[in-house]
Amino acid sequence: MFLTFFSELRAAKVPVTLKEYLTLLEALELGVTGRRIEEFYYLSRAALVKDERHLDRFDQVFGHVFRGLDLMSESLEAEIPEDWLQAMSKLYLSDEEKARIEALGGWDEIMEELKKRLAEQKGRHAGGNKWIGTGGTSPYGAYGYNPAGIRIGQAESRHRRAIKVWDKREFKDLDDDVEIGTRNIKVALRRLRQFARTGAAEELDLDGTIQGTAHKGYLDIRMRPERRNAVKVLMFFDVGGSMDWHVKEAQELFSAARTEFKHLEYFYFHNCIYEGVWRDNSRRYTDKTPTWDVLHTYPADYKVIIVSDAAMSPYEISHPGGSVEHMNEEAGAVWLQRLTQIYEHCIWLNPVPEAHWNWTPSTRMLQRLMADRMYPLTLDGLDRGIRELMR
Repeated sequence: MFLTFFSELRAAKVPVTLKEYLTLLEALELGVTGRRIEEFYYLSRAALVKDERHLDRFDQVFGHVFRGLDLMSESLEAEIPEDWLQAMSKLYLSDEEKARIEALGGWDEIMEELKKRLAEQKGRHAGGNKWIGTGGTSPYGAYGYNPAGIRIGQAESRHRRAIKVWDKREFKDLDDDVEIGTRNIKVALRRLRQFARTGAAEELDLDGTIQGTAHKGYLDIRMRPERRNAVKVLMFFDVGGSMDWHVKEAQELFSAARTEFKHLEYFYFHNCIYEGVWRDNSRRYTDKTPTWDVLHTYPADYKVIIVSDAAMSPYEISHPGGSVEHMNEEAGAVWLQRLTQIYEHCIWLNPVPEAHWNWTPSTRMLQRLMADRMYPLTLDGLDRGIRELMR
């Protein structure tokens, strides 16, 4: 069964290696967990899943391979002997008989009663309406009927009435196959992390305290700065015009970036970066920041992310005076070259699907200016872009 589990994970494109599989088997042999299926679930997930985006596919495969084994409450520690769970008979009740047991109680009542019966029951039981066993009307066990039951040890669901099953799939929105959203973007941006200890010493340095105490012969409490993400990010967002179609994606990216990065600076522009950018769109014509000031204020160790659909007239990139909003003295390509020369780690995120880029001449021009560091605003594109920023 474990080999089937490994094969199914590989088939579902969860990148599980043979070494990780052998590590899981070794942990089972050493008795790292008990006999409960819940413990095996968490152990196998910790050993086999390296990326949060694969959690949903792992849950789907786990539910498929170990079908019928349901997640039980963490508070239940008693084990059900395997021989109790042999399928003795299948019970079929009339509609009238089913109706009589329809109101046995909700989740809280059933779980409380299950804890009591686990403590009281001393032997195997088949049939009946109280003890944990097979072929009865009790809410607990296998191959019986109860409208609000907990299935224990049954090969498959027969009445589809168990309260808590493996197919719950709590991690669906982390899968990189689903639509991009703020939570997915946060998961992708977390790759752009370089932790450092800076600032005031406000965290206990346990290792340093032990070492200092052993060396001096008396308690020597040592403190250290908290570890924080030291990556500094400078973002430029294109606003207005064709970008109005992509406001939702840009907002989600901005929201995720503000959460993930302590050192984040951002500015807005329209179509192409020229001699001025701004922070407040309501004051874009009266309160601009000279682009030269931005380039001289934020040092070259900043990671730069430009967010734009790259859709504009080619003249806005290649010619002075090509801007649709003002008479720019220098072409947009000149400013973009300055930006990429100062900031070695610089990428362009495009919310337009990558398959459509060749339809727009301006997009092809900007791709060349960015040395092909333009990526689609998808989870895969973010992943590629983050890898480029971390080089």
